[in-house]
Amino acid sequence: MNLEQGLAFAILIGTIALFVWDKLRYDLVAMLSLSAGLASGVVPADKAFHGFSDPVVVVVAAALVVSAGIARSGVIERLMRPLSGLKSPDAIIGTLSALVMVLSAFMKNIGALAIFIPLALRLSKANKIPASQILMPLSFASLVGGLMTLIGTSPNIIVSRVRADLTGTPYTMFEFTPVGLGVCLCAIVFLTFAWRVLPHDRQGTGAADQSFRIEDYLAEVRIQPQSPLIGATVIDLEQLFSGGAVTVAAIVRDHGHRYVPGGHWEFSEGDILVLEGDPMAVKPLLDSAGLTMTSGGSQGPDGEELAVMEAVVMPNSLLVGTTAAQNAMRRRYGISILAIRRAGRHMVERLRQTEFQAGDVLVVEGSGDALPGTLSQLGCLPLASRNMRFASPSSAVIPIGLAGGAMALVALGVLPVAPAFFLAAVLMVLLRCLPLRDAYEAIHWPIIILLGGLIPISDAMRSTGASELMAGWLALAVAQVPVAAAVGLVLLASMLLAPFLHHAATVLLMGPVAAAMALKLGLAMDPFLMAVAVGAACDFLTPIGHQCNTLVMGVGGYRFGDYWRLGLPLSLIVLVVGTGLILVIWPVHG
Repeated sequence: MNLEQGLAFAILIGTIALFVWDKLRYDLVAMLSLSAGLASGVVPADKAFHGFSDPVVVVVAAALVVSAGIARSGVIERLMRPLSGLKSPDAIIGTLSALVMVLSAFMKNIGALAIFIPLALRLSKANKIPASQILMPLSFASLVGGLMTLIGTSPNIIVSRVRADLTGTPYTMFEFTPVGLGVCLCAIVFLTFAWRVLPHDRQGTGAADQSFRIEDYLAEVRIQPQSPLIGATVIDLEQLFSGGAVTVAAIVRDHGHRYVPGGHWEFSEGDILVLEGDPMAVKPLLDSAGLTMTSGGSQGPDGEELAVMEAVVMPNSLLVGTTAAQNAMRRRYGISILAIRRAGRHMVERLRQTEFQAGDVLVVEGSGDALPGTLSQLGCLPLASRNMRFASPSSAVIPIGLAGGAMALVALGVLPVAPAFFLAAVLMVLLRCLPLRDAYEAIHWPIIILLGGLIPISDAMRSTGASELMAGWLALAVAQVPVAAAVGLVLLASMLLAPFLHHAATVLLMGPVAAAMALKLGLAMDPFLMAVAVGAACDFLTPIGHQCNTLVMGVGGYRFGDYWRLGLPLSLIVLVVGTGLILVIWPVHG
């Protein structure tokens, strides 16, 4: 091992350690890794920013824009209307899982999942099926569905780039389909019946009419002068003023001290009440009982129209580990936090002092036009808003046509994937399928930063010979095991690394090593690259490894350990079936 290789390994180990430590956002870790590469000379200065011009970055960004255009068109919601007649739990979960898989093959998987959540919650209520037994299967189905096409998931796009660097030929649009489709079929069968292992007694935020009917939240209000509540009791508020729709969880008085009140407690001017109930029941109470929201009120500046929206705090959100008071939500972002719900559990902490966690479901109020963009800026994913806008039937088909046209151009070999989807994204905006602002918001910029920062590190590992050296060590380790076991071990390693490194980083680091290991063993590299892609895309064991799992955590009322119930057996199925299909479709001695 020479000095350059030693430095490359040091940077790699440091990067992995920071990912596992999980105290810094993954895009910041990528920038630190690139900075270390520059400082050490492992990454040449003239190639430091080549990652941002890499076609894989264009593909990821353009695919996100195209996906947002499809989601905004409303055409998927129209096609789903006949599904409202489903009654059997097996039929509901099996059908929805299959449809989410298909949609995830052609658009961003978290977007596909978000489209189906409202329907899943309606069917859950209508058929008295706990939402906790429906939503996790849909999340896992969205992850597996992305395996079927080149654009279905980031690992497929990145592993195609690795292959192009090594052989000069990337994977085509549907070369992933045979393996992905086989895994999906097995996953559908499993999910259709295995949902029974999930908890049925969890109360999430989605056990109501639609995803945007909200129950059992907490809201913080202050009693104003001349309020009719002054001198009234807790029972008066709960029974007379709110009709039983709101309960008093706590009273804050005496310089910030919090009390859990009895029914006979009387209210005083200036008391802060922590109310539990539907925020839509709290809002009329503000006027009738002389109350105001402590987070800043419900009136927008300059009289703009306000909107109420549910949003999930994602793992890489700026809010994680901070409070509303620290972020000055109203002053800096123009939004008020009306309520919080966390994994099915009630909280009585004051909202402004409650630290946000990944998976929290927030009910926020702000300017109707700016609210989605603000939530995106904060790293929160909107579930649904009160006022949904759908395109006309004639314009709804345009995004579908553009996406289909891009895929056809790639499949027929007319254009590479990056130019084809770049043109589709531009046309989405030009034909007004998606406002320009929404197009920028659709791009998940931390992913772009991560790719731009780690692609030069991945290239440096290869150019310094560090990847080949590591591959040699791994080849010695697996030389005595059957080829099927070697492919399976690569798939398993990628699957285990993905929750800690992020799936894109896993492929960038594992792809070149797996390919070099295959060459040292005298085997074809394609089976090993496919194993990396499949393993990195299938994170079923944690709620924080992939955004889809985080999205359903609060809505379904899941806890961290619940993901193992369904995720561990599904991971084993993907490991066994995926390895077998890879060896059949991609011969190791080809």
